[in-house]
Amino acid sequence: MKALGHVFKYGDNVDTDVIIPARYLNSFDAKELASHAMVDIDPTFAERVQPGDIIVANKNFGCGSSREHAPLCLKTAGVSCIIAETFARIFFRNAINIGLPIVECPEAAKEINAGDEVEVDFDSGIITDKTTGKSYKGQPFPEFMQKIITAGGLVNYINEK
Repeated sequence: MKALGHVFKYGDNVDTDVIIPARYLNSFDAKELASHAMVDIDPTFAERVQPGDIIVANKNFGCGSSREHAPLCLKTAGVSCIIAETFARIFFRNAINIGLPIVECPEAAKEINAGDEVEVDFDSGIITDKTTGKSYKGQPFPEFMQKIITAGGLVNYINEK
């Protein structure tokens, strides 16, 4: 399983209130939520993100409230993977539960730049910045997590069983 896309780059402590501000949580429609993704930190994100694009961030991505809407709106917007130095634990779990791959890799998070084309191989954990030619070793997903992600999330995975 792989992801390939262009990078949107963010810093430390991108919290769930920035990923999807509370004022937009009056909708349960994932597409409506996605249209407001990252609006407070990057007002044109939802207009520019393309299917397959990748978010790269520094420390503590997804901190804040435990809302599942945050990874869901990013996945629905087209984000195929998030690479960060570290993730808030509840965001990590929510992302896997809805089938959004995330990879911790401090070196890649620091060195990959906005606009770079990046490929992530989830089987090996290898992150390749196709723009610079540099590769990084992230943590590969265990087989059971790959199955959850491939199924599109935990509920789909359980329903398939």
